[in-house]
Amino acid sequence: MFSTRSIRQRFLLQLIVASAALVLLFSTSLYLFIQKSIYEEKQSELVNTAQNICNSKSLIAAQQNNPDLLLGLNVELVTLTNEHEPLEFYETEAKNKRILLTLLYPFEFERGTYLKISRDITPTKLLLQKILRSIFLINVFGFLVIILYAIAFSKMLIAPVSALTRRLANMNEHLLRPIQVESLPEEFEPLGETLNRLMGRIQNFVKYQKELFIGAAHELKTPLAVIKLKNQVTLIKPRSPQEYIDAIRITNQSVEEMNKIVSNILNIGRQEGAQLEMPSEADIVQILTKWGNDFTLLAHSENKHLNVHLEPESFSAFLQVTLLNQIVQNFLQNALKFTPEGKTIRFESYLNGSDMVIEVIDEGSGIDESVDLFAPFKRQGNKSGVGLGLFLAKSAAEAIGASISVTNRTDGVEGAIARLILPSKLYCLLPQR
Repeated sequence: MFSTRSIRQRFLLQLIVASAALVLLFSTSLYLFIQKSIYEEKQSELVNTAQNICNSKSLIAAQQNNPDLLLGLNVELVTLTNEHEPLEFYETEAKNKRILLTLLYPFEFERGTYLKISRDITPTKLLLQKILRSIFLINVFGFLVIILYAIAFSKMLIAPVSALTRRLANMNEHLLRPIQVESLPEEFEPLGETLNRLMGRIQNFVKYQKELFIGAAHELKTPLAVIKLKNQVTLIKPRSPQEYIDAIRITNQSVEEMNKIVSNILNIGRQEGAQLEMPSEADIVQILTKWGNDFTLLAHSENKHLNVHLEPESFSAFLQVTLLNQIVQNFLQNALKFTPEGKTIRFESYLNGSDMVIEVIDEGSGIDESVDLFAPFKRQGNKSGVGLGLFLAKSAAEAIGASISVTNRTDGVEGAIARLILPSKLYCLLPQR
């Protein structure tokens, strides 16, 4: 039985059925054409004989003009009613199982006399039967060839997929190697490129997960060591109440640092859950406007300026809004954190071709572009923080199919540009009302 889930088996079955139907149709047409041609030739011979006899008005005279005219023929003159067709052919079977082809041809139509000319076509019938058997044998052989060809052709088509499957089956997160796309058939190049991108994301995920575990352990180890050391010093000898209060205050500070690390690690888990949410349609510009209004108030409270310039007026997207909010919030928080008082932050969006670009441009100290800022626990500058914000933003951007980058400004002003690009294949401009 052919499985309906197997593309190869379905293709094999369809190819066999289609090819067999084509061979059967061609063979049937060929046989009917041969049969018709032979019968037309025999009928034409009988008609020519009848015309010669009618023109001579005598069998003897007709045979004198053409001695071989009546060879192998049985000619009779019969009287029939006018109900018969002017020219009529039919087959009869003689007593000796010979097949006769008979022609009724009008001799004297007014008197109802006809020439009844018969020819033995048994050899012709036997020849047609041999032709039919030969065509049948050819069809059987051709059908077997079609099956073998279909099997070989289906194997050839499935070979690249099988090769990719074997290669991927032998891989693990430690032995991921890109697929040589140029060695694949042209039809499978997009699949190879997609798998390479997927493997790249897996490698980055594994790399960042390892860094996350190592960084989390390192970050938690430091405040724990401080707490332990302070407690050991406190227990060496009795202290005054104020000294105990100071020791507890330092311990609480270390605990607060640990709480921040744990909260950020929990945010990673929440974000992975958000990546599993069903995407929904949203107006990107409307979301950006809300964030612009919120952070304008925060910037003003810190004696900083936030200039918001968003284009176009509307832009529809089909994505997880929670993940977009995380990215935009992280961009604005970092810009607000690293921009000195009295300086300006620009929050912009615009179309680049058909892609939408979202940028947050600050006037901070810039970044070290040789450092992978998207790795977990990577921090820039002297500001407090765990170093997981950009790591979360990168993961969120990959989940919604966008690209993210952080670079230094190139307009002569010190600062950084955080950029998010929403590709046009996933998003579209809303029609203006």
